[in-house]
Amino acid sequence: MAKHTGEKPYKCDQCEYSAAQKKNLDRHMAKHTGEKPFMCGECGYKTVERSDLSRHMRTHTGEKPYKCDQCEFSTSSKCSFNQHLLRHRGEKPYTCSECEFRTLHKPCLTVHMRIHSGEKPYKCDHSECDYVTSSKFNLDRHVLKHTGNRPYMCGECGYRAAQKVSLSRHMRTHTGEKPYKCHLCEYSAAEKGNLKNHLAQHTGDKPYMCGQCDYSTTYLGSLRTHMRKHTGEKPYKCDQCDFSCSTSGSLKRHQLTHTGEKPFVCEACDYSTSDKFTLSLHMKRHTGDEPYGCEDCGYKTTNRNSLTRHIMTHTGERPYKCEQCCYSATTKGSLHKHIAVSGHSADSI
Repeated sequence: MAKHTGEKPYKCDQCEYSAAQKKNLDRHMAKHTGEKPFMCGECGYKTVERSDLSRHMRTHTGEKPYKCDQCEFSTSSKCSFNQHLLRHRGEKPYTCSECEFRTLHKPCLTVHMRIHSGEKPYKCDHSECDYVTSSKFNLDRHVLKHTGNRPYMCGECGYRAAQKVSLSRHMRTHTGEKPYKCHLCEYSAAEKGNLKNHLAQHTGDKPYMCGQCDYSTTYLGSLRTHMRKHTGEKPYKCDQCDFSCSTSGSLKRHQLTHTGEKPFVCEACDYSTSDKFTLSLHMKRHTGDEPYGCEDCGYKTTNRNSLTRHIMTHTGERPYKCEQCCYSATTKGSLHKHIAVSGHSADSI
C-alpha cells in the first residue's frame, strides 16, 4: 500500500533517506556499511545489488539479450537499449537552457552546462598537480598519468591501456571492425566520435556556441579549446622548459623542438619538418597549388599568412612597432631583427 499512498516508513538512522519497502532500505544501508555481498566468481567484482552482479556477468558470457528490431544493435543493458531506441526516434529530451545543445542523456547535459558556468568540481589530489576538470571521466583518465597503471593489454601486439574502452578501440585496428555506420551514406567508423563528427557534415549542425563571441562549432572539444582564448588557460605544460599552451597538439609540436625529431617527410624531396601543416604548405611547391591570390595584382601564394603580408605592400600597413623609436615593420620577425641590432627593449613584443 505504501506505493499508492506515498508513505515511506523505513527510515535510515544515518541520513535522511527513507523508503517504501524494507528491501530498498537494506540496499541503501550497504552504502554506509560498505558491504558488498554479491561477488563475481570469475574476477572478484563485488556489488551491493544482485541485479548489478547479473549485468556484470554478461561481460564474461558475452550475452546481449536486448536486441533492436530496427537494426543489428544488441546490448547487455536494458538502460543502454532504451537509450539506443531514442536514436531511432530522433529524440533528445535533455535541452540546454543557454544554447541549442540537446542530448539523449541527462548526465551529458549536466557536464555540458559546466561549459557555461565554468564549474570544474573534479580536482586532482596528487601532490604538486593543480589539474581541475568538469568531468569525472576526465579526472579518472588524468589520474592514470600519475599512477602509470595500464592493466589492459592487447594479445596481438602488446599494446597496453589504462582503460578497457581504450583497448576495445585499439582491437579494431587489428580486426578492421567499423561498427558505427552512417544512415545517410556508406560511411562507417571504428569509433563513435568519428561517426558523430561525420554526421555533422550532413546536417551542418553546430550546437556548441560560445557565450562570449559568435563562435559556434559541431564539436564539444572544439568549443572547450576555443574558450581558452577567452580565459587565457594554458593547461598543457612542457616538462623541459617554461612553455605552456592551450592544446595538446601544440604541446606535441613544441616538444619536437627539444628532441629535434622531424617525423613529417616530403615524398618528392628530402625535406622534413616537425609540423604536419608546414609539410602541407611545402607540398604545394611541388603541386604548384597557390590558392591564395591578391585582388589588387597577380600575386599568388601557397600560404594565407604570406598573402596577408603581401597585402600590406598595397595598404602600407606596418603593425609591428618599436616602442623606443619610430621603426615599424610588416612582420614580427623584422621587428625582432631591428631590436637585436639596435639594442632596444623587446618587452612589448
